[in-house]
Amino acid sequence: YLEFSVLSVCTDLFVWEKFSNQNKFQRKRYHHGTFPDNFLWGVSSSAYQVEGGWNADGKGPSTWDTFSQKPGNILNNDNGDVACDSYNKFNEDLYMLRALRVKSYRFSLSWSRIFPNGNKTSVNNLGVDYYNRIINGLLAHNITPMVTLHHWDLPQALQDIGGWQNLNMIDIFNEFCDFCFDTFGDRVKFWMTFNQPHTIAWVGYGLGLMPPSIKKPGEAPYMIAHNLLKAHAKVYHTYDEKYKKLQGGLVSITLNADWIEPKDADVPREIAAADRALQFQLGWFAHPIFKNGDYPDAMKWQVGNKSELQGHENSRIPTFTAEEKAYIQGTADFFSINTYTSRVAHHTTMKILPASYETDQDLQLKNPEDSQSTAVKELRAAAWGLRRLLNWIKEEYGDPDIYISENGIATDTKTTVDDTDRFFFYKTYIDEALKAHNLDGVKLKGYTAWSLMDSFEWLSGYTVGFGLHHVDFKNPIRPRTPKRSALYYYQVIRDNGFPLPEEEKLIYGHFRNGFAWSVSTSSYQVIFSEKQSSVHDERK
Repeated sequence: YLEFSVLSVCTDLFVWEKFSNQNKFQRKRYHHGTFPDNFLWGVSSSAYQVEGGWNADGKGPSTWDTFSQKPGNILNNDNGDVACDSYNKFNEDLYMLRALRVKSYRFSLSWSRIFPNGNKTSVNNLGVDYYNRIINGLLAHNITPMVTLHHWDLPQALQDIGGWQNLNMIDIFNEFCDFCFDTFGDRVKFWMTFNQPHTIAWVGYGLGLMPPSIKKPGEAPYMIAHNLLKAHAKVYHTYDEKYKKLQGGLVSITLNADWIEPKDADVPREIAAADRALQFQLGWFAHPIFKNGDYPDAMKWQVGNKSELQGHENSRIPTFTAEEKAYIQGTADFFSINTYTSRVAHHTTMKILPASYETDQDLQLKNPEDSQSTAVKELRAAAWGLRRLLNWIKEEYGDPDIYISENGIATDTKTTVDDTDRFFFYKTYIDEALKAHNLDGVKLKGYTAWSLMDSFEWLSGYTVGFGLHHVDFKNPIRPRTPKRSALYYYQVIRDNGFPLPEEEKLIYGHFRNGFAWSVSTSSYQVIFSEKQSSVHDERK
């Protein structure tokens, strides 16, 4: 096993050496500089978290409507029935976007607002009109729409037929995306098929904490991921074959990852554990799409070995045919990544039973010692990890164009507009992104802050907020107020990074002609030196 672990990362040792040098010389140094002029600064949101209007104008229920309306599922029994009321207040959202001077806005489409029962036969023109207003409003102010086709809120009617466990969902999702390409694609040039498929597969079908609340940690996550990858690939090819030449857009998938630091970078087994953690989280979806159409070897070996020990005839991780590998490989035009925190990995031998995606990894994770707490305890701030993650993506996946599609920090409800923690978070994280771009050559094309405003934060309800704008959820009109971080982010966008302040710049030039250049001495210093030299000579 140790031999396998060492061999699996031997080709990447130079990357860890590079990270080690970054840690030694640059980790705590502030870097002044700017991004390219065409760098895409943005903010993000998702449909269920901000829209509200859960049953307005013909919208059908989604799995998140059903889940959050059931008492006990969400803190304080909160739900997204109204949320930020963006369905009725998009003009106010657009005003905030204009004030920030962002170049892009990443938002998602509510599938059940467009197809109430999930199928094209139920198309809701009022829902289509709503998204047309958003897209047209953004473009009127030179803001690029970045559209996520599915951000977790599956139509309930489709969950009733098995959700992502049903292979028919591949064609059903493709039908929905095809409609969106045809309807909005003349104006939308950035598409993401899924937001964080890892969360759908593991949190929804493994841990059962989110819809559809299925707790089958040993097998369901792998099968769901398998279907999501096939669905993504089909949608990519649909766009590539029917729309790309005419519309000229780009299609990808939004993945999520924490940076994983080895407990001891001088121990090959610990490096292997950190690499394995990254492969199980990010590589699970990125490796098939950006590399060879198949799962990472570390995943296949770990799950296959555990499956054999558990008495399974076949591995719990499904296999792709040669045709499926070729179909999936290369189905992304850019790398879209959501990232918030960093962890430290330590190799350990986990239990064989019961089977679980989590114990399949044979490692333990803990927080870095120098990370800072936030309102979400799992998302401690460790800015230095962002640079390392971007470098890892560059080295692992062939130096793709990268867009950071979510990055931000949670604060509690006591923090309204004076959000100094968020101010510091963006300053340090964006500077690490700048280091990756300017010093390491990472092809970072855009940065998207999460999020435009406080919103419904899934299982946490309204107890925490990630927004650049405060929303008063106790007020029925949901007033928005800019926070200090909004002003700071505006300044970063205006400056396109962190240019060196004028007072710190070196002054270059020439003195005027006739300037007197000279040297000087003092009699006491010169005479004293001569006497000392004479005494020294006499002693010799």
